[in-house]
Amino acid sequence: MGIRDYKEFGAGAYYHIYNRGNAKNNIFIDPEDYKFFLLRLRQNLYPEDNPTSRIRKLPANTFSLIAYCLMPNHFHILIKQNGNIPTSKLILKLCSSYSKYFNKKYDRVGHVFQDQFKQVLIDDDSYLLWLSAYIHQNPTVAGISKTPETYPWSSYMFYLKKDGYISCESDIILNQFKTIQEFPKFTTQSLDAIKLRKELDSMLIDSVAKVPFA
Repeated sequence: MGIRDYKEFGAGAYYHIYNRGNAKNNIFIDPEDYKFFLLRLRQNLYPEDNPTSRIRKLPANTFSLIAYCLMPNHFHILIKQNGNIPTSKLILKLCSSYSKYFNKKYDRVGHVFQDQFKQVLIDDDSYLLWLSAYIHQNPTVAGISKTPETYPWSSYMFYLKKDGYISCESDIILNQFKTIQEFPKFTTQSLDAIKLRKELDSMLIDSVAKVPFA
């Protein structure tokens, strides 16, 4: 596992991609904001499902979405790059479109997101599993949801019931467990370690410039 420059890419690789609001400001204010971000993500990931959309879309099956979580002031996306089109093509299109929407809606100008997005190369299955729990437990750790099940802006309920705003390749994670019941158990058991990791990350962010947040 390692942090990579956003211009680097590799076919078949898994990445944890994230960014937050400029000056740590909220990037999602009301439910429509979350929905619009996910709409644009869905339109780019699954162009065959949105034939009438006017946005310039990437070719079908360019990426596989594994998991996501949208928080008030940042987002997490776990994704697999399937071909030679780099993740930067997707994320820059997504964030540019959302920034235009956000600035127009709230009558503002300037950057919505902080700097360039960050991405981490995931190079082993054990870290991929832990990262799925880490992403889904973000609302719980932040104290804005009692459990992952009650937070509407993540892929957690798609994992459990195939329910959500956008479909994911959840079997990549779920097939590593003997039963579906082991997935939420693993997510719950990871909570204490995730809280510790979040505390350490916050300390680094405050003390070192350009360190990716989590």
